[in-house]
Amino acid sequence: MPRLLAINNYYYRRGGAEVVFLESAKLLADSGWDVVPFAMKHPQNLPSPWSEYFIDEIEYGEDYSFFEKAARIPKVIYSFEARRKVRDLIRVARPDIAHAHNVYHHISPSIFGALKEEGIPTILTLHDLKLACPAYKMLAHDGVCERCKGGRIWNVVTHKCVKDSYALSGTIALETLTHRALQLYSRNVDRFIVPSRFYLEKFVEWGWDRDRFTYIPNFVDTERFAPDPTPGNAFVYVGRLGHEKGLRTLIKAAAIAAVPLRIIGTGPEEEILRALSERTGGKAEFLGYLAGDDLQGAIKTGRALVLPSEWYENAPVSILESYALGRPVIGAKIGGIPELIRPGETGATFESSDVEALATVLRQVASLNASEVTEMGMAGRGWVEDDFSDVRHRDRLVALYKTLGVV
Repeated sequence: MPRLLAINNYYYRRGGAEVVFLESAKLLADSGWDVVPFAMKHPQNLPSPWSEYFIDEIEYGEDYSFFEKAARIPKVIYSFEARRKVRDLIRVARPDIAHAHNVYHHISPSIFGALKEEGIPTILTLHDLKLACPAYKMLAHDGVCERCKGGRIWNVVTHKCVKDSYALSGTIALETLTHRALQLYSRNVDRFIVPSRFYLEKFVEWGWDRDRFTYIPNFVDTERFAPDPTPGNAFVYVGRLGHEKGLRTLIKAAAIAAVPLRIIGTGPEEEILRALSERTGGKAEFLGYLAGDDLQGAIKTGRALVLPSEWYENAPVSILESYALGRPVIGAKIGGIPELIRPGETGATFESSDVEALATVLRQVASLNASEVTEMGMAGRGWVEDDFSDVRHRDRLVALYKTLGVV
């Protein structure tokens, strides 16, 4: 039985990266792999017989004193504890391959050197742009930003790219300098997985060797999603309520198009967005955080999912979930979003940040009859079943593992 060392900061369903991490591990476990997790200790973690090897918890939202925060900076940049514990785990578990997801700021990439020294082939899935951009989003206060290209990482401090803080931005700049000087990623990781072709091209554009990357898209298990043949009238947004998500553009466009809008999620922009909706006279309904059946119900009783992003999105799983529920998707032409939409067949696209362009698309989709909307949504579901299924994802992973000598 092949054994996988599955690595991520968190071992519970916290965000999109954690969902992919856990679901991928489950796919492999269900097909006969022995999966050994390595993560940070956390009260919400799933149970594991290997948890004694997990590193101590670091939570940045906690009310630490200045000195407590300062003491954590070296661990954030390079965790000797994580390196020691992963080496101990390797020597007991003897995995055939390691597959990591999000590790920075908690586990840290210090583990990759230990994996290399122990002869464990290592793969890292890139859920964001951290390998190129110190602040991982390529996003500054004035929009999409590529100022750090070519090694000019002082820009992350100059523009206070991390939570508008010189101190935090300086810490992240120091982290990046350290990681690059030690070549923690470039020397020790055998292959990088990118869920979008856009990210692959962006990393190559920033100087990485194309041969180091493998495109493996995200996935959904369509059996967990039951489509509804009768679409509603409301357009639906699902996600964080942050400025990079383009929600101001969406609210203005929905008001111009005079279409109902459901906004699902929470975030720092919520009060601003509520005020904007009132000021524009739109029909935006804020539903807060939804999950499970409640979330599925809100999507499939709507008309279409809308992703108005204004930053380099990677490969939003919400698009695949909307298709699985039989609903088309309207997305901004930015990042990896356009490669997941077939205009006129599974949805529509528009120029990011363009209020009038989005309003036009909303009117067009609103004018379709129910059968046309359903046809587009079901075309999306068929695409997911063919190219983005859990079985396809598992097979792609195993094929990649085999290239690194794992049978």
